[in-house]
Amino acid sequence: MEKNSEFKPYITADNVSVKEFTVRAVVLGALFGILFGAATVYLALKAGLTVSASIPIAVLAISLGRKFLKTTILENNIIQTAGSAGESVAAGVVFTLPAFLFLSDGIGKNYFNYWTILMLAIFGGILGVLMMIPLRRSLIVKEHETLPYPEGTACAQVLIAGDKGGDFAKTAYQGLGFAFGYAMLQKVFHFISEAPMWVSSAASKYLPAARLSGEITPEYLGVGYIIGPRIAGVLVAGGVLAWFGLTPLLATLVPPDVIAAQLQKLDLMNMAETSARFGWDPATHTFSNLSEAIYRAYIRQIGAGAVAGAGFITLIKTMPTIVSSFRDSMGDLRNRDKSVARARTEDDLSIKVVGIGSIALILLMALLPSIPGDSFISKILIGILVIIFGFFFVTVASRIVGIIGSSNSPISGMTIATIMGTALVFIGVGWTGKVFEPMALVVGSMVCIAAANAGATSQDLKTGYLVGATPRYQQLALFIGVIVSSLVIGATVLFLDNPTADLRAQGIEHAIGEKFNAPQATLMATLIKGLLSFNRDWQFVLVGLFVAITLELCAVKSLSFAVGFYLPLATTLPIWIGGALKGLTDWLAKRKGEETEDAELGKGSLFATGLVAGGALAGVIVALLQASDGTAAAVEKFNLEHSIVGAIGSEGYKLLGVACFALLAFVLVRTARKK
Repeated sequence: MEKNSEFKPYITADNVSVKEFTVRAVVLGALFGILFGAATVYLALKAGLTVSASIPIAVLAISLGRKFLKTTILENNIIQTAGSAGESVAAGVVFTLPAFLFLSDGIGKNYFNYWTILMLAIFGGILGVLMMIPLRRSLIVKEHETLPYPEGTACAQVLIAGDKGGDFAKTAYQGLGFAFGYAMLQKVFHFISEAPMWVSSAASKYLPAARLSGEITPEYLGVGYIIGPRIAGVLVAGGVLAWFGLTPLLATLVPPDVIAAQLQKLDLMNMAETSARFGWDPATHTFSNLSEAIYRAYIRQIGAGAVAGAGFITLIKTMPTIVSSFRDSMGDLRNRDKSVARARTEDDLSIKVVGIGSIALILLMALLPSIPGDSFISKILIGILVIIFGFFFVTVASRIVGIIGSSNSPISGMTIATIMGTALVFIGVGWTGKVFEPMALVVGSMVCIAAANAGATSQDLKTGYLVGATPRYQQLALFIGVIVSSLVIGATVLFLDNPTADLRAQGIEHAIGEKFNAPQATLMATLIKGLLSFNRDWQFVLVGLFVAITLELCAVKSLSFAVGFYLPLATTLPIWIGGALKGLTDWLAKRKGEETEDAELGKGSLFATGLVAGGALAGVIVALLQASDGTAAAVEKFNLEHSIVGAIGSEGYKLLGVACFALLAFVLVRTARKK
């Protein structure tokens, strides 16, 4: 008997009277997918960041769908399921496909067109959904108690609270309103500092170039509260080692010129020019931002190796569960052939869909002229690599988001590992040189898109499991969401790539790389060029690999630690604070002899759900407001940062932000303690 066999969803399996997969739900979800996909394209190109869309769409579905269309909770779930595909596919596209522009001697620029972007976005998104079909029972059902899927759980709480009404909805919406107001004060008015930071002097005798920082946003606080103190603690531990251990050590041992040479090797700066990004001064041979320079030059590479190593270890440890999942899927197929009825909430698409869909993807990639490749056989090999790496990293990505949520999943790290593996295969068959760079990028981009969409799909399926949705309908909604949103994502990328008049006057043909930094795509292109020319610092990757192995030998789950090592401490620190607050509220409850709050519908969890939703909604709105120079300039008029800094100083401004975040934390704990 399964551990969670007694679990009862909100809408029971025998209830078939609630409307679910309707035209209005699918259409509204597709429209939300277009909206959030376009917003994500801008945000990811500009800052390399994404905002999870599932919870904001669920809130919109409740607020708009129920009020004007009288949608049911299962229809609202379909709306957010179809809509979330837009954000995840957009993230995968932006993190990789602009790299076509940065490959050797412009060899990839011809592939940076609408049809190539469209096909790769659709194929990658569909692959992510396909691979999750046989894994759903393994990761969502069997590990219900061990993988929290924070955004999926939060989304279910939003849907259930909205359906129940009363205090449930009130608490969630209070959190949403509080977070939305906080986020607007932070992102529009800049009354609250976005990321207070303390950096020690590079000349410090004890901790040179150590950095303590935190993106003090409500969504990070909410995610931390949802995942709890243990996972959040392991997560932040990786950041502590990176920023307070290795960074000061490297600052002491490695001369600035060597760091600068490494950054130049990675195409992150030019040693002959002053770099505003790291504050490099070629005259004095110093960095004004030494900690960031070390992070970009060394820590991220070690972190990528740790994530890749932890991913392989996770796959090995998960293999029995994966095998069991496929065995269950085959058993379900046999039962279906024998017309054996099964519960509505266990009705997945057939395993045949996975097999036929995978073969179709390989053949389409081989036949379509818009996909890079010099022959039918070479394209078949690319397709096979996509399926192999796609299956692996879909599994890994699904488990990662089960721990820390989709917003913090290190998709770029997994893409790096994919590109490394692909390059090794290419080298093994003698495919070296710039002509093969676009082909390697195709594998990396499709796996990146698949992993990103698989993460979002996992959250959606967790939501559906909690509310009592039909998996088959969710999977169909995801296919529709991928296709519809991809139609707009490609157009948005190319629209934003149009250079301004000033750029054109300088002979610059692309805004991406100039107006839009596209940091992940730049990294992918640099990696591909380095690998296929046998120019790669494998020693850093291997350090990360052995960090992961060491942790596993100490019985610590290396994946959470590796993710924390790879991500900036600014991301993991506020998440850890949220987890610590969850531990505090549980400790206070036990101390007074009270029961700890319900993990799904407790007031603290509901308020944390609102924090995630409100912060994410505000992030999307700000991204839309900044989508054009006119609206961005209008928003900038409300920026109060300079006035506040002038009144209380830069340190006072940082302390004001910390005080506001502390107030937010206090409100969360107080809400959790209410009866």
